Amino acid sequence: MKAEELAVPGAWVFTPPVFPDARGAFAAPFQAEVFAGTVGHPLHVAQANTSVSRRGVVRGVHYADVPPGQAKYVQCSAGALLDVVVDIRVGSPTFGRWDAVLLDAEALRAVYLSEGLGHAFLALADGTVATYLCSTPYNPGAEHGVDPLDPELGLPWTEHVPADELVLSAKDTDAPSLARAREAGTLPDVEACQARVAALVAGG
Repeated sequence: MKAEELAVPGAWVFTPPVFPDARGAFAAPFQAEVFAGTVGHPLHVAQANTSVSRRGVVRGVHYADVPPGQAKYVQCSAGALLDVVVDIRVGSPTFGRWDAVLLDAEALRAVYLSEGLGHAFLALADGTVATYLCSTPYNPGAEHGVDPLDPELGLPWTEHVPADELVLSAKDTDAPSLARAREAGTLPDVEACQARVAALVAGG
C-alpha cells in the first residue's frame, strides 16, 4: 500500500493495490501496519459510519472539539466522491488550506484526517457510498461545521458539479464561514491538536 501526505499536514491518502480477476476485484483499503507506520500510532476505531448520497450532495465541512477530536479514515465503496480536508486549526501555518482527493470504487483509495481537521465531500454519482472509520463516537454537543460554500475557502465543488445542482442539508447551509467560526472561538487550536496526536503516539 502506498501512503502520501496531503497538502494539509496531518492528512494522508492511502492507495492499496487492487487485484482484478474474472469475478471482479479485491483490495484492502485499510491496513493497520501500514497506517501505524505512516501516522505514528494505531487507529482506534470507536464507530464506523456509512452514508449513501446522490450526485451533487455535499456533506460538511464538519469537525469536532479537541480534545478528544475525531479522526476519520474515509473510503468510497460505490460510486465516486471528491473528498476534501481543510486545515481549520487556529494557529496552524497552513490555516485555511485545503486539499482534495478523488475516492471511488475502482482505485479504492482512502483518506485519513487527524484530530482537528475539517472534512467534507461531494458525491459525483448517484448511489455513492462513503464509509468512514471514526476514532471517537458521535457526540452531538461537540460537533460543529463550517459553510462548505464559504467563498474565502473556495472549495472546488463547482469544478465537478454545477452550482445549481449542489445539495446541502439545512445544517450545513446555515453553518458559519471560517472567519465567523474563528471569531466565535469554536475552531480547534493547533496546539491542542498537536498535544492530542502526541498523546496518541506516546500511547502506542
